[in-house]
Amino acid sequence: MALPLSGGKDFVSMNIYKMLERFSHPPTEFCIFRLHEELRQLNDKAYDPEIISIGPYHLGKQNLQMMERHKLCYFHSLLQKKNQRPEEYVDAIRSLEQDAARQFYAEPISLDSDEMITMMVLDGCFIIELLRKFDMEFLRDQNDPIFKRDWIFKRLQRDLMLFENQIPFFILCKLFDMIEAPGNHKRLIYLALRFFSDLLPGTGKRGKREDGKEPHSKICHLLGLIHRNWRPSFAGLEPVEDASNKEGKGNWRFIPNTRELQEAGVKIEKFEVTGGSLFDIKFKSGVMQIPPVTIEGRTESFFRNLIAYEQYSPDNQLSYVTDYVKFLDCLIDCAKDVKILSRCGIIDNWLGDDEAVSNLLNKISDTVSGTSTHFQYADIFNRVNIHCNQPWNLYRATLKRNYFNNPWAMIAIMAALVLLLLILTQTGFTVFGWKL
Repeated sequence: MALPLSGGKDFVSMNIYKMLERFSHPPTEFCIFRLHEELRQLNDKAYDPEIISIGPYHLGKQNLQMMERHKLCYFHSLLQKKNQRPEEYVDAIRSLEQDAARQFYAEPISLDSDEMITMMVLDGCFIIELLRKFDMEFLRDQNDPIFKRDWIFKRLQRDLMLFENQIPFFILCKLFDMIEAPGNHKRLIYLALRFFSDLLPGTGKRGKREDGKEPHSKICHLLGLIHRNWRPSFAGLEPVEDASNKEGKGNWRFIPNTRELQEAGVKIEKFEVTGGSLFDIKFKSGVMQIPPVTIEGRTESFFRNLIAYEQYSPDNQLSYVTDYVKFLDCLIDCAKDVKILSRCGIIDNWLGDDEAVSNLLNKISDTVSGTSTHFQYADIFNRVNIHCNQPWNLYRATLKRNYFNNPWAMIAIMAALVLLLLILTQTGFTVFGWKL
């Protein structure tokens, strides 16, 4: 909306009016940001693309030029197969560039209109063709290095999940209308979820779609799509509060690490349920059930960028990845905790080094300042701490650890009990004059 001009038309005032018009829309409309330094400071590389630039923030970087040729190759091949012309795609995106796509970015974009359209057409068509070729092998060129070299493909999966490396999802939808079938955006979502399925370190649960709305209506970009679909069963619900804690919402403490939990009598076991989620952790009757999680080379970058997405989200209840990483940070203080969880089948360690996994998870959590007011595991933490503080549980765990885990100690206890029984029997014969 244009701002009214005053009587003065000096150069400085005109510049200020232009600046105000540029930022006249509400900040919540922004979906793609540059990350602040606090998130980047511990591992800057986790947020930077290794092989491909998508969107304007990393465009033109020298180390990413290899994939620019592949973007052109994919677009050229697409035009030939569809018997289309480049201007058809340019015209389709031009109408969205100024009023919609450019406004998705929190920072002003230095590209002019033609450069912005070129970037969105090439990036968007490359992404769509990559998803389609992954799903349908007959579309691939015989010597396509992306599918011939595993390291390229794996890095593409990683880079397409970077918070700063995104284009608006509605741009992908518009291009998909021209490449496959108009309005079939469920198909685009399916292709994207399938493409990124092996990047997810655990099982996910697709969220419910809003009645009467397009399934893509609230999706900002590919990272937002994965976050929206890789969600727990409790997503969108208030955390269950302990009945004794209704007056003090959020009054909870962090739980001990894995070794201390076991010493307090908590049994930790692997939990897998069809249709469940990585985030669906349970605690009942002294047993903590945790779904398995895979830790590999791309896991840190994936978690960090999902956390960044949650940090910038206007909805402060969409913090389940952040809360889950904080939960793992509580469980894991050192390599011994990782080893215990690996033996339980909860951590699938592809890094091979327990210390590396411990450092990775602890450092990710360091970038998160505190926890949200809607911490999803507050109720579980309260019940775990209550269990750990009960004297009987501590005594029972100590007895089991010191005496019942060692077979020789068990034999000694049994021998002592037999000896005590014999002494009592002999005393009975002596004192009470029992006869055989």
